[in-house]
Amino acid sequence: MPGINKRIAAVLLAAAFFPFPLAQAQPVSVPQHVVQQQAGGYGVQVGDVRVTSLTDGSVPQNLYELFRWTKPEHIDRLLARNFQSNPVEASINAFLVTLPGHLVLVDTGSGQLFGPGKGGRLMESLAAQGIGPQDITDILLTHAHSDHAGGLVRDGQRVFPDAVVYVGKPDIDFFFNEDNQKKTGYDQAYFDIARLTLTPYLKAGKVRTFSGTQEVLPGMTATVHPGHTPGSAFYRLTSQGESITFVGDIIHVAAVQFPDPDVTITYDEDQARAASVRKAGFASFARERTLIAAPHLPFPGIGHVRATGGNGYDWVPVTYTNREGNLHP
Repeated sequence: MPGINKRIAAVLLAAAFFPFPLAQAQPVSVPQHVVQQQAGGYGVQVGDVRVTSLTDGSVPQNLYELFRWTKPEHIDRLLARNFQSNPVEASINAFLVTLPGHLVLVDTGSGQLFGPGKGGRLMESLAAQGIGPQDITDILLTHAHSDHAGGLVRDGQRVFPDAVVYVGKPDIDFFFNEDNQKKTGYDQAYFDIARLTLTPYLKAGKVRTFSGTQEVLPGMTATVHPGHTPGSAFYRLTSQGESITFVGDIIHVAAVQFPDPDVTITYDEDQARAASVRKAGFASFARERTLIAAPHLPFPGIGHVRATGGNGYDWVPVTYTNREGNLHP
């Protein structure tokens, strides 16, 4: 693994809580999503389904080097509003979904790919929930980058022996064709990582692909949103009239990209399409009051997007709750 680590500049993301102004209270009924917490994870209830955010750790990110379509002074100004400065720390979140007959992971963290002390803590978080890799039945990859697919393998071998991996077909088509690297100039490391992490599952017949919009598991619908990668996907879980959408890398740094969704990042394969997906997503999430789960917003990475006027948005994380019994006052 050291050889490939040298080829992989730390691919990842950063996020920070974005303070939001107080608004006049509105008499709107909001579902009480939070359930009793356990060490190593933070759970919410979506209808009949428990969704648990799991930390894979965090990594530092130099936004001057990573961000596109912006300038350092603009980055500094937005970070300062959030009591931050460059570089920032990036969360790596994965999500556990407990469905009837299925124990599902949305993304797998970075595994060994970032080296010691930078991510790779998903196994600890699963163990704290009493879960081993052999218990996972399905893995939904939002895309085939190292901080999402890296946990699939250890020393080149499958970590999750019984799991079926779901991934957008355009990611397989893109990353497994060397001509695409030459055509696009997208960093070779991304192609190496996709093959390293997915090939053992492909050889075992454990990969399922999808295009467009498709139900991949009961109550779980995948939709491809190309931009960050050609096969980047959202997964929407619906249960008993409630829902949560796992949005992948639609956003990396809350303090900058919520107020200015035009800012892109070097990890985006298609900068313009990635920005377009982000702006359309934010507008939809804010309008429909969608509960979302994001891999690089501050742990647990679950909450709502709120429009602030103009083209800007802010982040409203779920309220921390840790008690038993009826959650309604």
